[in-house]
Amino acid sequence: QVQLVESGGGLVQPGGSLRLSCAGSPRIFRTYEMHWYRQAPGKQRELVAGITSGGVTNYADSVKGRFIIERDNPRTMMYLQMNNLESEDTAVYYCHALGDIEEFWGQGTQVTVSS
Repeated sequence: QVQLVESGGGLVQPGGSLRLSCAGSPRIFRTYEMHWYRQAPGKQRELVAGITSGGVTNYADSVKGRFIIERDNPRTMMYLQMNNLESEDTAVYYCHALGDIEEFWGQGTQVTVSS
């Protein structure tokens, strides 16, 4: 079955930037809608951004104008460019792939925004 692997998390100061990456299988990148979710301790997992197989994007209001979701289907990669980071962006970020009959999650990567 498909594996999703995130990378790029770390510690960054407020106002800084990070770029998260998610690697998956060719099957995912041909047909699946993909998303970035995040979850902070004690809070529910929330949708941050999504992108269809054709490249149509959507964003949570809290990150709109600061984050950019991209996918590179031939290279089987998805990205989340995070700019002007705030302390409230601190969370574990998860890559998610949604097909018609199945879905997959990555293991998560920690993003900490702190001075």
